[in-house]
Amino acid sequence: MLPDLIYPAWPAPAHVKALQTTRKGGVSQPPYASFNLGLHTGDAPEAVLANRAQLIACLPNAPVWLEQVHGTDVLFLAEQTFSRPPTADAVICRVPGQVCVVMTADCLPVLFCDLAGSIVAAAHAGWRGLAAGVLEKTLQAMQTDPANILAWLGPAIGEAAFEVGDEVRSIFLAANPEAAHAFFPLTVAGKYHADLYALARQRLNAAGVSHIFGGQYCTFSEPERFFSYRRDGATGRMASLIWLA
Repeated sequence: MLPDLIYPAWPAPAHVKALQTTRKGGVSQPPYASFNLGLHTGDAPEAVLANRAQLIACLPNAPVWLEQVHGTDVLFLAEQTFSRPPTADAVICRVPGQVCVVMTADCLPVLFCDLAGSIVAAAHAGWRGLAAGVLEKTLQAMQTDPANILAWLGPAIGEAAFEVGDEVRSIFLAANPEAAHAFFPLTVAGKYHADLYALARQRLNAAGVSHIFGGQYCTFSEPERFFSYRRDGATGRMASLIWLA
């Protein structure tokens, strides 16, 4: 069974390659069924490695897997080797054939490239990383005019399923009062639905990025296609990948 892959619909240069995995097409057993790529999830390591091998067959090289901590550290990927996954929540690269990857299961993955196709990046943006500025840090590290950058928003938990408390809303509003438009009050006092896609677009726009694509998925509400940590607890991880051919 071949993995079910999503190819971003965005006007990236032809030599910028990107893909998004889903939960379908691998060998992992429930609750990780079936194309789980996360070794840290509790899944059988041999199943995860078999899934990764299947993915790598679609790539020019094995990606550099990260240890993601919901932070803002950005790894500049060249041709270095790592004895263990480096700790970072975003990765950028200018070297053809080097594959950038982030893993998610409700958090927002964001892929970047410039209009010239000279640099690519991937960022893991859950609400903590988003509020802390992981997208802005990624853009700064790319050292490219934001007006010339394309961004693609991959599968994340949708607004109708993402419930947060007032403390989360307050963090975003403290940085930008316009963030209020991305929160919708519930009948329970102090509880809101939060729109991660809208929050990401606001921050990207504020940083000077206007070419933004994707953002139409909901990992929580599509259990047959996507992993969702908030929905299932024990679950797998999907990968968002980008590289220069």
